[in-house]
Amino acid sequence: MPGSDELYPPAQYGWGWMLLAFGILALLILGAWLLIVLTRPRRTGAAAPAGTATPTTLDVLSQLRTEYLERIQRVEDDYRGRRLSARQANLELSRVVRAFVNEYSGLEAPVLALDDLVARGVHPSLIDAMGRHYYPSIFRQGPSIDPVAGAAAARTVVRAWH
Repeated sequence: MPGSDELYPPAQYGWGWMLLAFGILALLILGAWLLIVLTRPRRTGAAAPAGTATPTTLDVLSQLRTEYLERIQRVEDDYRGRRLSARQANLELSRVVRAFVNEYSGLEAPVLALDDLVARGVHPSLIDAMGRHYYPSIFRQGPSIDPVAGAAAARTVVRAWH
């Protein structure tokens, strides 16, 4: 093989390349730290300021019932004020009751049919309201059932739901 048998030392990198490598490494570490800090769940057990009481589960459930009773009243008022037809009022009452059940218990009532609700063994007041007031008013031909009775059934569901 032609050439000399002399050994050459390996090429050395300049100090600028090492500085760049450390800078990139520092940015990666900072990015990972930010990702961890910003995606952690928030602590819910933070101490409340002095003089304020944390709401109990019963307070939250009572507030939820009050909110949905007000929504039912608004639908009934809209029907009485002729802003909603009987069919629209019953449809809206059905939505309100199903949303309440979903929010109160986590049951996916807004997307379940009446047969599905019966199969899941939900509270009888919901089955009664759906079967006697909302389904016939929404799906059958002819005159709708009076939404005032549907509003009373909706109030029964909200008050009786466990």
